[in-house]
Amino acid sequence: MSGHSKWSTIKRKKGAIDAERGKVFAKLAKEIYVAAKSGDSDPANNAALRMVIEKAKAENMPKSNIQNAIDKAKQKGNGENYESVRYEGYGPQGMAIMIDCLTDNRNRTASFVRSTLTKRGGNLGTDGSVSYLFKRKGILILSREYDEDKLMEDVLDLEIEDFVSNEDGYEITTEPNQFLMVKDGLEKLGYTNFSMSEVTYIPDNYVSMDEESMEKALSLIESLEDIDDVQEVYHNLEV
Repeated sequence: MSGHSKWSTIKRKKGAIDAERGKVFAKLAKEIYVAAKSGDSDPANNAALRMVIEKAKAENMPKSNIQNAIDKAKQKGNGENYESVRYEGYGPQGMAIMIDCLTDNRNRTASFVRSTLTKRGGNLGTDGSVSYLFKRKGILILSREYDEDKLMEDVLDLEIEDFVSNEDGYEITTEPNQFLMVKDGLEKLGYTNFSMSEVTYIPDNYVSMDEESMEKALSLIESLEDIDDVQEVYHNLEV
């Protein structure tokens, strides 16, 4: 088990103010709606839906908002149809960017993503141009309220890939197909205070920049995240 947290260098929690939280909840609601509409509306029978719900809970999304999104998906004749689209590209100094979207208008989304990249020092790449630089992993971050030695002993009995202790908490990495099993196992052992709980992408390596380039790169990331159709922005910037 390593002693260095790769994840903490790129994860910045959203929702610092009410307006930002509203944006996060709206995007999560769309993701929940799509997962519920494309499969069983019962999360017990729909792993994709349950994983989105776990992510929503970690962001403190109200239960009523989660249920409303599921109920909306169950309504007959609901005409909202979204498709998943991924764009890949580059930011300042070759920073790799992967942008996952849910959209009902692919042309509109492509235009917004392309213009945002161009205006802020980036450019759109081809499919597969940077995705090979990222790995899909389950990430669980537990509060430091738990005893580290006891937690480490307990997680050894679960199918985890990595365990990291740092000032932000205890970070547990899993393979995507083990994520729900590990989370269930932790909760059964009494570990329930998660500050993060989701399957996501993390980069294999990071790029560092000078202060000026860093500001441009962060501005680009924030501008992409502000696009309504954009669900997640993954990057390999070391911050």
